[in-house]
Amino acid sequence: MKKKLLFTACLLTGLLFINAGLNKFFNYLPMPEEMPEASLKLFSAMIQISWLMPLVGIAEITGGILFIIPRYRALGVLILTPVMAGILLTHISADPGGWIMPTLMALVMTWSVIEQRRQYLQLIGR
Repeated sequence: MKKKLLFTACLLTGLLFINAGLNKFFNYLPMPEEMPEASLKLFSAMIQISWLMPLVGIAEITGGILFIIPRYRALGVLILTPVMAGILLTHISADPGGWIMPTLMALVMTWSVIEQRRQYLQLIGR
């Protein structure tokens, strides 16, 4: 039962990352009408760096796909961790009300790391 629950949580989290990554290329999700000024400044600064959003989009799509597949989940977490850190810091600093979903996604990733800790210990030679 625990494996099925973890798979379902990882599937949903991976799909959220894939959706966010695809949106960076196709812009099919509308921007909120009312955004905090700090968020607007942050997003306009990120858009000025022309390569940043495609790079993040590719990382989100690749990491999301790998995160869904149990065999490659550890690699997916390694790809998504810097992205997730940026998402959390952005929502905590620029959008104080929007931190719940990113926190849940980070908790699913943490749960996955705990469940696959042997794979990570091999990376550091233990």
